[in-house]
Amino acid sequence: MAVTSIDVARRAGVSQATVSRALRDQRGTSEATRRLVREVARELGYVPLQSGRSLSTSRSRRIGIVVGELTNPFYAALVAPIVHELDARGYLGVLLHDGDIREPDSAPIFDGSFDGIVLTTTSDSRLADEIERRGVPYCLINREITGRRTASAHVPDNVRGAELVAELLTGLGHVEIGVIAGPATTSTGSERLHVFRDALARNGIALHPDAVVEVPFAIDDGCDAARTVLAARPGLTALFCANDVLAIGALEAAAQLGRRVPEQLTVVGFDDIPLARLRAFDLTTVAVDLTALARRATAHLLDRVEDPQVEPQRAVHEVRLVRRGTHAAPPS
Repeated sequence: MAVTSIDVARRAGVSQATVSRALRDQRGTSEATRRLVREVARELGYVPLQSGRSLSTSRSRRIGIVVGELTNPFYAALVAPIVHELDARGYLGVLLHDGDIREPDSAPIFDGSFDGIVLTTTSDSRLADEIERRGVPYCLINREITGRRTASAHVPDNVRGAELVAELLTGLGHVEIGVIAGPATTSTGSERLHVFRDALARNGIALHPDAVVEVPFAIDDGCDAARTVLAARPGLTALFCANDVLAIGALEAAAQLGRRVPEQLTVVGFDDIPLARLRAFDLTTVAVDLTALARRATAHLLDRVEDPQVEPQRAVHEVRLVRRGTHAAPPS
């Protein structure tokens, strides 16, 4: 016989209405009561009927999470805390690959299956346009699109991060510097490059056009870009990569070319994904607390789902420079 909410209420010593409110994360129950009810529900194997919830609340309690390339380690680092926050609030996260949403105006995400959308990639701004047109609550995480009035956006401080890298490299005495930038169509790619270039200029250092390559945020692209830059500018002693995935690709290129890091080449990334901390990479990078960023953004989205009066917000998250083994003064 299937376990019911009455069974959960009896075991937890609360009313059936309290069980319902606690599992829906509604107001009127304490955090202690919600934890107790969820623990009992897990012990008994109780699973609320989603169709019944939808009828009673007009919500599916499902959130779509639009991501880019699923093999990219950055998305693994970002999606996990999103899913954890959703689970803590009683929502189910459903991964959606942006490449599968070819016609945003007819995408199945608008069939009522999702209460809100998390965009971790902005490769196709038409999707954001359609989300806004339909009035679905959504948030942008890590990247943002200018002019979006109804979207919340939680992003790292790209300006301060790029300035920190420029300060590090110029302070070490580097003058021959290259950049592996992300796509100019992304805020992370364009902003980090522009701020870094301006910060170098203030120190009398100009980036040679051949020393800058814009590529997708992927390891293979980072490797190819680094080989291209180092072939065009063999005197380079430092590479700033717009994220850690590109930097890992650059480290592979350096190994292939026999360029010792950090003795002959300084490499700096951005994000501080878990891979960057491994001894195999030991990557100097701009650290972003991706867990806090993702959970705060998701929590705010759910607040908007549950209360349409909650206003969108743009939050810029602090960054810090983490020095590891891939930076050094240029060879004399």
